[in-house]
Amino acid sequence: MFIESRRPLGRSGITVAPLAFGGNVFGWTVDERRSFELLDTCVESGLNFLDTADAYSRWVPGHSGGESESIIGRWLAARGPAMRARIVIATKVGLEMGPGERGLSRAYILRAVDRSLQRLQTDYIDLYQPHRDDPATPLEETLGALDELVRAGKVRAIGASNYGASRLEEALRISREAGLARFESLQPHYNLYDRAGFESELAAVCRREGLAVIPYYALASGFLTGKYRTEADAAKSVRGARAKAMLDARGLRILAALDAAAAASGSTPAQVALAWLLARGVTAPIASATSLAQLGELLGAARLQLDGPTVATLDAASS
Repeated sequence: MFIESRRPLGRSGITVAPLAFGGNVFGWTVDERRSFELLDTCVESGLNFLDTADAYSRWVPGHSGGESESIIGRWLAARGPAMRARIVIATKVGLEMGPGERGLSRAYILRAVDRSLQRLQTDYIDLYQPHRDDPATPLEETLGALDELVRAGKVRAIGASNYGASRLEEALRISREAGLARFESLQPHYNLYDRAGFESELAAVCRREGLAVIPYYALASGFLTGKYRTEADAAKSVRGARAKAMLDARGLRILAALDAAAAASGSTPAQVALAWLLARGVTAPIASATSLAQLGELLGAARLQLDGPTVATLDAASS
């Protein structure tokens, strides 16, 4: 299955497949050999968009952060220089990487980007994103530093992750008035179960400003795949604690709607959940896979088009 369609990443001139592969699993739930297999299959299938962060996977005992970027970098080095032009790498900055190593100050951003470039074994990052807002640093300082990176050629475009509507609007205003590189994308927490945070205000800002939307937790930590139906199911997985909280009446109603849509379209609940995001105007949902079979299922979502009545039914089930 080959993904041929591409979508613009804001007005950056970068185009991406309608699905992003979440690299948070690299070096955590997926070892390096399997990571290479998954990356190879992504490229062979036309999925050109990789999402990672410098902090992946610092939460794992014995890890210090940078594990995901480092695996991608070693894969790039092993596949040769031509591979770099075929993929779009998005990474993030700002979460704690050690004592005094966090935030969005100019000094820290300039240090952190060079470390990410070194780990990724590349001389540019396609999309560089503050991982979350840093209220302690003026937006002017953060945006000025990011603009420096764009002008230096270390970064092609910048985006925001986990910004609220008012701060996102303020950042866009500052960039516009000061002639700085602007955020071209937003990475929000958004999926069929978690809708209000994005749809209440952020969606309107993104539409008005022409920002690409690349939501994380697109499958609600696996809940929307349908593999968690009972508390016993949730207890079997490292991500099950999150899924357990969704096993309420609304969550079960959403699963039933996903099951019905999957049966009608000859697909799976996960594919329907991702296709729903695309039908709602999302640029490229981020989803992870730990096996080639799971990746194949994700790729199918990029080709699934839901009709209006199906989208309306899913909207109602998740309202």
